[in-house]
Amino acid sequence: MAGCDHHTVARYVKLREAGQSPQSRTHRARPIDEYLPKIEELVARSGGRVRADVVHRRITAMGFLGGERTTRRAVAEVKARFQAGKRRVFRPWIPEPGLWLQFDWGEGPRIGGRRTSLWCAWLAWSRFRVVIPTFDKTLPTVVACLDATLRRIGGVPAYVLTDNEKTVTVEHVADIAVRNPQIVEVARHYGMTIRTCVPADPQSKGGSENTVKIAKADLVPTSANLLEDYRTFAELETACRRFTDDVNSRVHRETRRRPAEAVGEERVRLHPLPARPFTVAFGTTRRVNWDATISVDGVRYSVPHQLVDSRVWARFHGDELIVTAVGETGPAEVARHLRSTPGRPSITDAHYPPRAGKDGDRTPRANTAAEAAFLALGPGAAAWLVEAAAAGTRRVRHKMAEAVALAKLHGVAAVDQALGVAAVAGRFADNDLIRILAHQAGADNGEPIRASETHSLQPGTSAWANFGTSSGRNL
Repeated sequence: MAGCDHHTVARYVKLREAGQSPQSRTHRARPIDEYLPKIEELVARSGGRVRADVVHRRITAMGFLGGERTTRRAVAEVKARFQAGKRRVFRPWIPEPGLWLQFDWGEGPRIGGRRTSLWCAWLAWSRFRVVIPTFDKTLPTVVACLDATLRRIGGVPAYVLTDNEKTVTVEHVADIAVRNPQIVEVARHYGMTIRTCVPADPQSKGGSENTVKIAKADLVPTSANLLEDYRTFAELETACRRFTDDVNSRVHRETRRRPAEAVGEERVRLHPLPARPFTVAFGTTRRVNWDATISVDGVRYSVPHQLVDSRVWARFHGDELIVTAVGETGPAEVARHLRSTPGRPSITDAHYPPRAGKDGDRTPRANTAAEAAFLALGPGAAAWLVEAAAAGTRRVRHKMAEAVALAKLHGVAAVDQALGVAAVAGRFADNDLIRILAHQAGADNGEPIRASETHSLQPGTSAWANFGTSSGRNL
């Protein structure tokens, strides 16, 4: 019935009579057991990452005669015991409203071959996220992003948790982080405390790590999301703003609430936000001149024309000049120029409003009733006036009045078309407009006459047939 040898049955019966479990089996000695201490040493020294084939080569050199399959089983058992003793167990973190804000950096998309970074902030209790694109991760940029984040949230939390970058932590002494004095001054200005995670331990700030992962998945073009490349930095800013609006208006899986609604409740627990942002790190102040430029080291740099007669901050970062302005939503970068030299101003056309015309040209604008009646004919009339004035045409006003009178007979569309043809062909003489109108009217009645092989406009030689005759002499 058992399908096995009677000795096996006798052994199980003996175990039952002795009160032992039949399932328990005594460990039998294996040839690899004497090499287990070496295997445990190799696994511990590698942190549980050593490969079984590497271990097999080591113990074979020591005299092991078994196969690689036996070594793989032994290494798997040792690794399992090692991981069981090293496994980290976390107590669930239950955040309180108004206490923690976390931020981290993510690699952004390239714009014109230039690298960008994504500032990713996460308010722990309400799960409210803020993503801001930047060109660098310097201390002024960190301060600007932090101020913009706090103003979107509407308050200041008690603690801010981030990574150990040089803008926050200068060095570690006996595993104690030494803060950057400037970031401490920034935290004192806003009334909060800067904390940093354990170095090289991203699990200690998982909230911001997930924010970076989600933001990169939706904003950085990859083969998975099929996003197109960003042509300008403004397009990336618009995409980041749209992304934050979407994730904050979506019901969160953990809290079953929309972060945009939960942050309103958490805002009651936040500290009040200072009316003036921290501007010391933005550089030196400059007044914007009437021509939308500032002067730095004797060189003029342009800024957006909306900032005329206002104050901005300018600083050099490497070979670039960065201009920062403080608006209703906090500080923001408004211009960036390559460092120039005196006598060579750096002007960006995008900082100025579009011009109505080029090279001194102006769009016709009516100042009298007669001019308004003529320009009302259409774009052909405006083109005719511009070209006729440039050609020095005489009696322009008389010809304009004549065109208005002809429009009553031939129609506005026909006269406007004729004026456009006259402007292109340079026909501004008297009666030229009437001839063009007559040609247009005749062209509509039939096909135009075209030269062919059977008909020619060249004069013939028939008049020379009677040359030298009496009739020819009479002629």
